[in-house]
Amino acid sequence: MSLEGQETFISHLLELRDRLLRIALAWIVVFVCLFPLANDLYTILAEPLLNKLPQGGQMIATEVVTPFFVPVKVAMMSAFLLSLPYLLYQIWAFVAPGLYSHEKKFILPLVVSSVVLFACGMAFAYFLVFPVVFGFIVGIAPQGVAVMTDIGKYLDFVITMFLAFGITFEVPVVVVALALMGIVEVEKFKEARPYVIVGAFIIGAIFTPPDVISQIMLAVPLWLLYELGVVIAAWAVRHKAIPAATEVDEFKPLSEEELDAELDRIESEENKIH
Repeated sequence: MSLEGQETFISHLLELRDRLLRIALAWIVVFVCLFPLANDLYTILAEPLLNKLPQGGQMIATEVVTPFFVPVKVAMMSAFLLSLPYLLYQIWAFVAPGLYSHEKKFILPLVVSSVVLFACGMAFAYFLVFPVVFGFIVGIAPQGVAVMTDIGKYLDFVITMFLAFGITFEVPVVVVALALMGIVEVEKFKEARPYVIVGAFIIGAIFTPPDVISQIMLAVPLWLLYELGVVIAAWAVRHKAIPAATEVDEFKPLSEEELDAELDRIESEENKIH
């Protein structure tokens, strides 16, 4: 590696370090601001379950430090979500200078849409799925059994559901990206439709509680989002611009007359020199 190449590599490492420090600092600042509200944030997170518990029902903490650490974890995750736009901006500012314009047009919309869709998946789980799931769990409890969930176990369950529905809502982005990169043809996505439907219900059975309604609430959106991704991918592939035509001037060979004229010009310049 040349000296210039080493200097460029070191400058990139220094820039990466600076941007990682900015990301960490932003996360810490937001977390410090949210720390006094940690208990309130956990109450908001637990509201779908608390609303379904019988009169006087409550959640419990089975470990000594759980009442402190679980709300702190919620505050940390909330701080990460709130600082995510700034995190993505720092990553984009570091990567963008090395991308071609057509790559920027391709990557930036996918990144933004993936973040929005993941947030939509979490909101879908919180506002629609959780009330159904918790209502089912409380409703099937045997007579005389009080449903009192540990706050740590509840947080683990909620994170699993958020990840499941957040990743599910990323399906259109994956389909469009694979189609635009030419890895999978749109027709292959259409042919795989029956397998996707079966796989959606299998995933719903794995990542949701054992009630049919919650399984359907994961499987059906997964299938519909796949169909949406196929439609968008088909449209995007038809309207995709050819990068070579925009980034590099098309090469056109010279005609015989143009070649002769160029040779005459070079010969006359050489004669002037001599």
